[in-house]
Amino acid sequence: MRMTEWLANVSIGYIIAAIVMLLIARLIIGRYKTPLARSMAEVVESALMAIALVFLFIRPFVVQAFFIPSPSMYPTLREGDHILVNKFIYRFREPRVGEIIVFKAPPAATDDHTEKDFIKRLIGLPGDVIEVKKGALYRNGKRMNEPYLNDNEIGYTMEPTKVPEGKLFVFGDNRNDSRDSHMWGALERKRVIGKAMVRFWPPARFGTLH
Repeated sequence: MRMTEWLANVSIGYIIAAIVMLLIARLIIGRYKTPLARSMAEVVESALMAIALVFLFIRPFVVQAFFIPSPSMYPTLREGDHILVNKFIYRFREPRVGEIIVFKAPPAATDDHTEKDFIKRLIGLPGDVIEVKKGALYRNGKRMNEPYLNDNEIGYTMEPTKVPEGKLFVFGDNRNDSRDSHMWGALERKRVIGKAMVRFWPPARFGTLH
């Protein structure tokens, strides 16, 4: 399944190079009029259409596969899981509390300050007051019901913090082993890539994400 991970993150440069090579191959094959040449030309044309559709339209704007590299969302997601992310849903509505989102992490979220793709659960919207006390998460003064958590109690505290306008608060389900908003602060809304919808690998754990 490492091939799936590579396909999900292959750069646009490789895609353009593949399209150019296929176009050249199609031009060369087009010089021949034999049945075999016509058959090969159809295969090349189909490959061109598939690559253009998947990598230039579906992946950038509709859906993309992502690989889970860490245990921060355990037990909802495990290391090695592969998921599909809906990239167009938030063009029509805003993210909602409780949804699992993929986003481009701010530099402060990683040791090397690179902007990697992260996946966390949305727990706070602009204007919400988020607090962690007595081993639980509180939103606007009310304790949140979170049956998806890995641990019964959160092993840290966080003073009441108001989520600024244009930003979100995100926590991992594995609260005691997650690098999230309790460490590096609020997430800019514009960094959100999409909503995690389906776990498709491994097959035994196939299912929608909640």
